Amino acid sequence: MRVNQQRLRSDIESNAEFGAVPTDEGRGRTVLAGSEADRRAREFFCERLRDADLSITIDEVGNIVGRWEPESADPDAAPVATGSHLDSVPEGGIFDGPLGVYAGLESVRAMQDAGVEPVRPVEVVNFTEEEGQRFGGGLIGSAVAVGELSVAEALDIEDADGIPLGDALADIGYRGDGRIDAADWDAWIELHIEQSERLEDAAVPAGVVTSIVGLSRCAVEITGEADHAGSTLMDDRSDALAAASEFVLDVERATNERGEVSETAVGTVGKLEVSPNAPNVIAGKVDLTVDVRDVAYDSIEYVIDEAEASLDRIEAERPVETALSHPWDRKPVEMSERCRAALHDAGTDADLETLDLHSGAGHDTMHVAAVTDAALLFAPSRDGISHNPREWTDWEDCADATRVLAGALADLATE
Repeated sequence: MRVNQQRLRSDIESNAEFGAVPTDEGRGRTVLAGSEADRRAREFFCERLRDADLSITIDEVGNIVGRWEPESADPDAAPVATGSHLDSVPEGGIFDGPLGVYAGLESVRAMQDAGVEPVRPVEVVNFTEEEGQRFGGGLIGSAVAVGELSVAEALDIEDADGIPLGDALADIGYRGDGRIDAADWDAWIELHIEQSERLEDAAVPAGVVTSIVGLSRCAVEITGEADHAGSTLMDDRSDALAAASEFVLDVERATNERGEVSETAVGTVGKLEVSPNAPNVIAGKVDLTVDVRDVAYDSIEYVIDEAEASLDRIEAERPVETALSHPWDRKPVEMSERCRAALHDAGTDADLETLDLHSGAGHDTMHVAAVTDAALLFAPSRDGISHNPREWTDWEDCADATRVLAGALADLATE
């Protein structure tokens, strides 16, 4: 099969115009779920699906599925599916998400051009609100598709202005009917940019993910007492920010300790809200998040246990109160051996080297893997930069990774 690099590039560059933002370097876009930019991106995708003779289904949460069902395919057979998402973070890049969507479509077109006769239908998917920048915490479309989140729950999620997702989708004309069920798929493969430097450093065009890291996220409150920065002596202070600073360093220390056992363990305190956040007032309260990830779940447990111990110690040593809640906890997800083998075989057939590696981010595949055989394929990211206008994957690398994807999909669809 021959992937048409120019056709793939044209699709991605056309998509980049929707929500385009001015930037001094690179190409940026802001495409939030239910926005005008999202509407335009969806319309263009549907046009391209129709151009390739794919039928279109849109479910109630806006997931879009293009279905290729040639005469050779049994219409009742479980389909092989691929895709990703078209939404973005604010001022994100042009490849995160769209590469997977349009590589999926290009894979179908390559199969059509080569006269491949699948025995299963092939579906190309755009999931709604993967990034979670307007509604909820992300991965909404795939969460609904696997039954982790109900349609009603998803549609009721509100943005910062109190607008429900259901209303936003209806406003742009993409609140459809029913629910796409990922459990109906025989297999799923998502192509995504790596967002790291391992493939670039190894000069390898495609990475086959072995497992997706587990992820735990904790919300921490540290409460002291706001007071005057000039007239409150040091011994009389209940400084929530000073206490939080100790806690942040303890999380870093615990993660580094665990890194001696598992080099993929990472821990991050990336968000702090300081109150009252004034230069001449001692901080009275700090709310922060802890994000811990690893392919080994016991690493996650270790860091969380150490974080709780840190808060106990801080309470004993400082006049502050602390609280920790654990709203999000996901165990590592192993990728399907069958799908991984198909990707490696496709790389060999295309004379392209493939590399086994883990994924530090979940993507929609994290959800889909719970209900069917699933795999995640990476294309190189220049300097590992993502969620940034300088995000870049060379067009040849996009095409090479798509060749691997297309070969694997053809293999799975003709089994």
